[in-house]
Amino acid sequence: MAVGAPITTGAHPLALWPGIHGWWGRMYNEHIPEWTALCDQDTSSMNYEKETQIIGFGLAQVKQETAATPYVSEVQGFSSIWTHVEYSLGYIVSQVELEDNLYEAVSKTRARALAFAFNQTKENVVANVYNNAFNSSYIGGDGVSLCNTAHPNTSGGTWSNMLAVGADLSEASLEDLIIQMGGAQDDVGNLINIIPKSLHIARQEWFNANRILKSVFQSGTANNDINVLKATNSIPGGIHLNHYFSSPHAWFLRSNAPNGMIYFQRVAISFTQDNDFDTDNAKAKSRERYSIFWGDPRCVWGSNGP
Repeated sequence: MAVGAPITTGAHPLALWPGIHGWWGRMYNEHIPEWTALCDQDTSSMNYEKETQIIGFGLAQVKQETAATPYVSEVQGFSSIWTHVEYSLGYIVSQVELEDNLYEAVSKTRARALAFAFNQTKENVVANVYNNAFNSSYIGGDGVSLCNTAHPNTSGGTWSNMLAVGADLSEASLEDLIIQMGGAQDDVGNLINIIPKSLHIARQEWFNANRILKSVFQSGTANNDINVLKATNSIPGGIHLNHYFSSPHAWFLRSNAPNGMIYFQRVAISFTQDNDFDTDNAKAKSRERYSIFWGDPRCVWGSNGP
């Protein structure tokens, strides 16, 4: 990328004169961090991280008297690789601009604006894993998208972590997906305890999700049946709104499956500054390295509503 032009007195000439009541456009209130609800967090000291599946054993077999015990072997399955990405951004300010700028709202908030840019970047990077959850071009270690009706098993066959027909968020569709999770199996067909932890939705579904999960009785009906999702605490981690989801009617359940959606912090964010000897220009920059990916796709179940 080409180096951006230094910020000079010509960038905002009104900052050289008194009389400006206020400056706007750079600093706004931020959303509280939302990316942290979408993944588990860990640190890394390597160039990349890898998670590899190991296949369990099937059902025990009937052994006839005097017959030999049947033995099974272990098999390695699919691997997922987290390749850390470096993110960097900075700005250059002329010494004259620093000397003559009369407004701290312009000159003193640049570092905060840089931090805001990095926060926005991370929110988008992590949310985009979910935004691409149904995209066949964005694949995991097993060769298919995060949410897919045909995740392959190493031992043969396929399994699904999404509704067969995409449905908008509703009491019925939530129940259907939770029931589907209850039938989850490992690679060799053993039933495993996969349960939902939290619901993740775009802003367009915020009010709908709260009506569905927090009503005492069934939402949107004249029935006096209890709201079983609330009564059974089916989603103990509650609702998590994400403003960076790009599909208004896609929704997701994060499960208790281990080794799932993981964010690896390779290098924490840093802020450094220096001056160029020849020009006296002041330079400031930030950088960090991290990666976000998934190992076991049983960690996220979803539906992409029409």
